[in-house]
Amino acid sequence: MKNTISQRVADFLKNYPPFNGLKSDDLQLLSEQITIIYQEKDSIIFTEKEVGHDHFYVIHKGAVSLIRKTTNTIVDICDEGDIFGLRPLMANENYELEAKAHEESILYAIPIALFKPLALNNTAVGNFLIESFASNTRNPYSKNYRGKLYSDNSDPEKSTPNLPLIDLQPVQYSKKIISCGPRTTVKRAAEIMTAKQVGAIIIVKDALPIGIITDKDLRNKIVTGDYPITTAVSKIMTSPVITYPKNLTITQAQMAMMKSNISHLCLTKDGTVATKLVGILSKHDVMVALGNNPAVLMKAIKRAKKVKHLKPIRKNIMDLLRGYLAENIPMTLVSKIISELNDACLKQVIKISLDKMENKPPVKFAWLALGSQGRSEQMLHTDQDNALIFEDVSDDMLPKTNAYFLDFSKLVTKGLNEIGYEYCPAEMMASNPQWCLSFSEWKKTTSHWIINPGIDEVLLSSIFFDYNLIYGEPSLVTGLSEHIFYTVKKYPIFFVHLAKGALQNPSPTGFFRQFLVEQDGAHKDSFDVKSRALRPLTDAARVLILSHSIKAINNTAERFEKLAELEPNNKEIYLACSYASKALLKFRTKQGITNNDSGRYIALNNLSKEEKIKLKRTFKTIKEIQELVTLRFQLKNM
Repeated sequence: MKNTISQRVADFLKNYPPFNGLKSDDLQLLSEQITIIYQEKDSIIFTEKEVGHDHFYVIHKGAVSLIRKTTNTIVDICDEGDIFGLRPLMANENYELEAKAHEESILYAIPIALFKPLALNNTAVGNFLIESFASNTRNPYSKNYRGKLYSDNSDPEKSTPNLPLIDLQPVQYSKKIISCGPRTTVKRAAEIMTAKQVGAIIIVKDALPIGIITDKDLRNKIVTGDYPITTAVSKIMTSPVITYPKNLTITQAQMAMMKSNISHLCLTKDGTVATKLVGILSKHDVMVALGNNPAVLMKAIKRAKKVKHLKPIRKNIMDLLRGYLAENIPMTLVSKIISELNDACLKQVIKISLDKMENKPPVKFAWLALGSQGRSEQMLHTDQDNALIFEDVSDDMLPKTNAYFLDFSKLVTKGLNEIGYEYCPAEMMASNPQWCLSFSEWKKTTSHWIINPGIDEVLLSSIFFDYNLIYGEPSLVTGLSEHIFYTVKKYPIFFVHLAKGALQNPSPTGFFRQFLVEQDGAHKDSFDVKSRALRPLTDAARVLILSHSIKAINNTAERFEKLAELEPNNKEIYLACSYASKALLKFRTKQGITNNDSGRYIALNNLSKEEKIKLKRTFKTIKEIQELVTLRFQLKNM
């Protein structure tokens, strides 16, 4: 009969990852060594910066809060079956968070010494622990998490498929190798380490690594008095050196460090001690790689309880963007990741604002991002363009309902401003009554734009028609899209006016292909990359894709790629436009990061000759697509 305590522990653990990946005998052996701990409510399990315990924890009953004491915020609440306190197992470091019983709890303390070999011999178990440690995700192997930045119940068409898992990406290592010969004294080696500000020095002979000394060796062997500081490094070094090839993934690096209980790896040309040393990888490098990734940032966004908590996260997103650009990651992937993170920030501001309202929304609503945010092309901190749609109500309820959503929208736009989104100078925001309307009012408004396409109407529709649902009821957005395409079909002349608007952008070059710069104002003598290069492509893509009644694609590059499928005879120019739009977006983003602004206005004197050449290459594509639009909508004689 199953009446022993260890058997009951095993029966519980086998229902939860990573223990469900263990063999029955291993699980039973582990269960026999587990300690059962009772925690009263609000009792401390471990404190921030406390030396790591010799076990990690699984919650059998109750709940445990993980708290960052520096900001006094709850980072996570773990409940039945969740694991926590992994830092001593994964990083051999002091705890970064405080663990406190959120309610009366019973915990299982898992001995690290016994569990580590099981994790090292079972890839699935090891990978689960690494991903859990990286992102605080309880079940990173859930179908909802695979291939996504985060788990959500949003439209699957808006998900980001095939994103590379952070733990499978190559780890970034240091190529600046600090080394010395085997006869060097420990004193001299320590002086070199101090001068170079490194925690390890490689001992080499005949250009090959034969040993390593770390700060830990100096503490344990020299400071203790076991060896004098005049000792040769060969006497205290760890040898042989554990070496790996340079194309190590983050998972492989951390598993290697766990396996050998070391904090540094030597990377050689072929992964053996018989070839030249090419780099060194520290535990800190791995921790940095794990700590600043989309999954971690996404979870931090979702946990934010106040708008001010999102501001530093937005800074981390910008750091991530800088890293992606520095590593030359494809712009398609970069824009998807950064846009999803930005959208998550917007969504969290909306949720926080809803909590601040005295009453719940009287009817369903949808919050839309417009313009570059709606096209998933807003990489930098620029101004906000947004709108709100709410369900139709009776005429007598309309003023009260409208007042509620205007008050709510003012909270949201204020929150977005606090985290770095400037207010729209033209007030194209949901806090403006003209951009906060009922479903029927929006239908009337868009119909007016389409049926009476003057200059202002074309401008407004060109901004509004690049909308993306951020939060709320999808059926409102779907219904509005169907109305817009139905109305355009009845009034096809609208496409002509939209196409004419797409050709109103100033040319990027003048005679002799010289850049045309601003002639006056605050940006005199600067090149406007948004108006003269990006906008002509954006406007052309919009009118062409709308003429095909394609609803679900807003991104400029993706619109051109879809057009290449729909019109094989124009495939070459459309793909060239897709490439140009991505290249220009990347160029503007880099300029913005360099100059700490929106990247729109560029001082040509600061560009290299190569950068100017690359810019001009896109201009030919702009001219060709504008000629195609002119021909398609018969604008030659208009």
